[in-house]
Formats: sequence, structure tokens, C-alpha cells
Amino acid sequence: MESTVHHRFGVKSENTAKDEQGIPLISKYFNTKGRYEEVNPYLRQDILAVNRSILQPPSSQCREIHLTAIIRHGTRYPTAKNIKEMQQLHNIVLNNSIGEHSWLREILTQWTMWYNEDMDGRLVQKGVEDLKHLAVRLIRLFPSMISEEKLRGGLIRFITSSKDRCVNSTLSFKAALTEMWAIRDVEFGHEVNDALLRFFEQCTRFVQEVDKNQSAVIEVQKFKQGPEMMRVQEKIAEHLGVPSSFITYDLAEAAFFLCTYEFAVKAINSPWCQLFDEDDAKIIEYASDLREFWKRGYGHDINSKSSCILFHDLFSRLDKAANENKLGQQVSEAVTVQIGHADTLLPLLTLLGFFKDKVPLTSTNYASQTQRSFRTSHMMPYAANFLLVLYDCGEGGIRLQPLLNEKPLTFPGLTDQQVSMSLYEDVRKHYGDLLNGCDFETECQLFNNPAEV
Repeated sequence: MESTVHHRFGVKSENTAKDEQGIPLISKYFNTKGRYEEVNPYLRQDILAVNRSILQPPSSQCREIHLTAIIRHGTRYPTAKNIKEMQQLHNIVLNNSIGEHSWLREILTQWTMWYNEDMDGRLVQKGVEDLKHLAVRLIRLFPSMISEEKLRGGLIRFITSSKDRCVNSTLSFKAALTEMWAIRDVEFGHEVNDALLRFFEQCTRFVQEVDKNQSAVIEVQKFKQGPEMMRVQEKIAEHLGVPSSFITYDLAEAAFFLCTYEFAVKAINSPWCQLFDEDDAKIIEYASDLREFWKRGYGHDINSKSSCILFHDLFSRLDKAANENKLGQQVSEAVTVQIGHADTLLPLLTLLGFFKDKVPLTSTNYASQTQRSFRTSHMMPYAANFLLVLYDCGEGGIRLQPLLNEKPLTFPGLTDQQVSMSLYEDVRKHYGDLLNGCDFETECQLFNNPAEV
């Protein structure tokens, strides 16, 4: 199978030392704009490598009965807003720079601004490959679940957000399966469900109280104007040889994006990357994590509660699979593949209690948060994926294994167990309050301001 896969997907074994040279030293701080290969570096040598030994059921009796994969779309172009800022920065450099660095001369004389606003967040070729490669790795990890027989039998379901980058990621994932098994006689559909995968747009309370409310992200604003970030902006201006008043936070971020996107989209270690040392990158990473924390993570209760609809959908699917299995029936939906956004995954992971630090992220505790769990560079690269695998372990009961980016996790609060996979009934008990409450309609209702009543 190995050679077939490598041949079919055109994967070349490249010189790894050469690869490493082409990787910016700051690439591990790219937040939600990072490559999946930076989270799992072994993939740089073999993009289809899997390690089945990470799946260690408590007994040899255990067999997989259901898999849900909630996946972020693959690598995309910058948004139109980001592209405007990148163009603005490029113009400032072209018209004002008096620096002498060789990399700066390269920006001034050789580098061209090739981004245009029509690209606006669309999936790139690398993004197509991200999803194809992920699909092949999941086949290798779960061969009894993601199989030609189950695909043809209608037991694998595909659901996507309506955004082009998600639809095209879904098509790429499906293409990998049909190419793998050379299926040409049938097409497999997918459904678009924004209520499930873009719930954050449909949760009125979240939109009003957090998304469109500047005071909800006051910690982010304070950090952007704080001493750490000001120092980064001054260094960028100095390196570029432009007046420091020209480099705002948005333009400093645009410079960082020029480094991150060149690498994510084209695998180029761009001259723009030379603007930043590791300390600068960590500060910009923290500014971005602060934003995600206060807009999608633990900063406000409604951030995670907005994902109640996805949470209930997930558990109703797991319940159904467990019940069908208990009755000796074939599980009617063996695999569910849902493709959405970083904004789909982060609130759900937060609702489930993953990556929660003892102390919230604020504008003043950058120095003490260097070892924080809530780090989107590790959690949420392009093609990030949250997998939930349900096992029937015979007398050992039904068990549930969560994985993020192909690495096993343990459910928060269920870590004292002697085995790697929690009993499904224990997981249900643990999240009992959310299963019985956490109603999307109620949580997302905008309550009138008492002063207006």
C-alpha cells in the first residue's frame, strides 16, 4: 500500500536537510496561519507517515465503531483586508526605505506584490494537498473505518461550511478517497450546513456582545499598545529604514503575514521573515492568541456556548452509534467528516475544557504565559482536525478517544484513569450539565438591557 499511495499522490522523498534550510526560524509561532507540518514535523520527511501505535486501546478486544472528524479547511490565501494592509506596507517600504540590509534590497528590487484582493481567503493548491494527505493518513490510521466498502455503502457522511475554501477542502478530501480506490463509477455527495459549522454567525448574543463589541477585546487592544508590541514595531521600522511613526500594529502584523503566507502558500522563506527574531515572533503570536482567547476561547462564556449546537450534534451521533452497536446492528454512520473553520473548532475545544490555563491570558501577563496551553500555533494550523473515535471493547465497555491533529488527548477531568481511553458513559457523565443544558437558542438569545425595560 505504501508505494501505491506514494505513487498515486506524487509524493517525492526530498532532501530533508534542504527542507529544513527553507523553513523560517520563526515558523513555529505562526498561529492559525501555520503549516500542519510545523505541528507534526515528522511529516516534512514523509507527508503520509502515520504512527498507529499512538492508538492504544486498553485491550485487544477493542474495535472502532464510529469516527467523527471535525476538520479546518486547508491552507488559504490571505483575506482581502489583510491583503490591503500588506499592499500598504509594501508601498511604504518602496517609497520610504533607506535601509541597507541585503534582504531589504531583495524586497525593494526583486520581490513583487503578487497578492490581490480577489484571492480573499480562497483555498490554494497547498490547501488541496493538505486535505488529500490528511485523508490518506486517516485511511491508514483507521483502515476498518475509512474503507472503500463503507464509502460505497453510504456509511461515510460529508458536511461542510458554505465557504468556498471549506467546500473545496471537502472535495479534496473526497477526491483522495476516490483516487485511492480508483472509484470512477459513482460520485459521493456532501451537505452544506452553516448552522452547524458557522454557528458563530448565527448566535446573536455572541455577535453583539463579543464579535462586534470592541470592549470585549479590550485586553487585546491594551497589549497592542503595550511596551512589548511597541518595541516590536520600532524594531521593524528600524530594520526597514522607515520612520517609526509609519509602522502601526496592523502594519507590523501585515509584515508578519507576508512571512507566514509566503511560507504557507509557496513554501518560501521570504525576505520578509528577516524582519523578525524569535522574541518578536513570540510577542506577535501572543497578540494573536489573546485575540483568539477573548473572541473564541475562554475570555467570554458565550464564545464556547455558541458551539452548543455542534456539541449536541456530536454527542447525538456518538449516542446513536453506541446504541446501534449495543443492539447488534450495523452502525449507520460509521464516519462523519465535517469541514469548517478555526472558528468552528476553537469554541468547541473550549466548551469541552481542552487547553485551559489556570490564569486567563491578559495584556499584562505575557512574560508569565510563555508555557501556556492555549497556543493556537500548536492547536490550529491549516487542516487542524479534532477526531473522536468510539470503540467497542467488549467487556471493557464502549470507550471514546479524542485526538487533535492526530495526537491523542485525554478529556479534562478524566485524566486519573489507568487506561488511555475513557468509558463513554464517564464522558457523558462528565459533560452532563452541558448535555442537559447548553441550548443554542437560549444561550444565543440577546437579553434586553435592564435599563431599557
